[in-house]
Amino acid sequence: MSIAAYSKFNQYKNKIHSLAKPTSNESLMNETFLLEKDPKKKLEIYYAPFEHLNEQAKVVIVGITPGLHQMKKSFETVWNLKEVNLTDEDVLNEVKKNSSFEGPMRKNLITMLNELNLPNYLGISSTSELFESFSHLVQTTSVLPYPVFYNGKNYSGSTPNIVKTEVLREYILQSFPKEMEHLNNPLIVPLGVNVSKALTYLAEQGLIDSTSILNGFPHPSGGNGHRHRQFAENKEGMMEKMEAYFNKVQLA
Repeated sequence: MSIAAYSKFNQYKNKIHSLAKPTSNESLMNETFLLEKDPKKKLEIYYAPFEHLNEQAKVVIVGITPGLHQMKKSFETVWNLKEVNLTDEDVLNEVKKNSSFEGPMRKNLITMLNELNLPNYLGISSTSELFESFSHLVQTTSVLPYPVFYNGKNYSGSTPNIVKTEVLREYILQSFPKEMEHLNNPLIVPLGVNVSKALTYLAEQGLIDSTSILNGFPHPSGGNGHRHRQFAENKEGMMEKMEAYFNKVQLA
């Protein structure tokens, strides 16, 4: 385990500690934690400590960007641990465990990955164990590592275009490939079409291996009413891709 090379935690942890209580939007979404702003594109990017890197991971689950709820959970975790004698790495690990794809989204994610037989390839009984005793086998991350808001709301990856928007493209180029450099060619599971679009762009740039990307996986959010249909349509192709990937890994 380690800390991502692009981490800004040293710069921001004391600012998080100094908050009265990190639960209100105003405590988080202000100039103190603002990283970038593009008024023309109606975009704002804020700091949040999602910078833990699990170098042993065999699977990487990739979202678009941490949302406001995850941002609050991450600040809360750091704030609650300020009196505990932990290393920065341990604190960031706790942030990941407490905030990554929690709630109904995690349940849907587990169900779909179980249907694709992922546990069989990892030697575990259920994908749920990746969020418990076998957490060392998974890296949860986002193509945009810090919370991005469009017009004041969680950015979905579609408007503005994630790859064609310069400020977003720069974050994609500077974060995800750097994480992958420290991992041993894991299976990459993109959550939804917009994550797939960003990862395809990185593969076209020669920055990641396209054969490791499990394209076709739907976003597991309960708000994605099309996820069942998308999963059913792509299930066979994803299972074939997963089998080919793990066969290749075993032969390497």
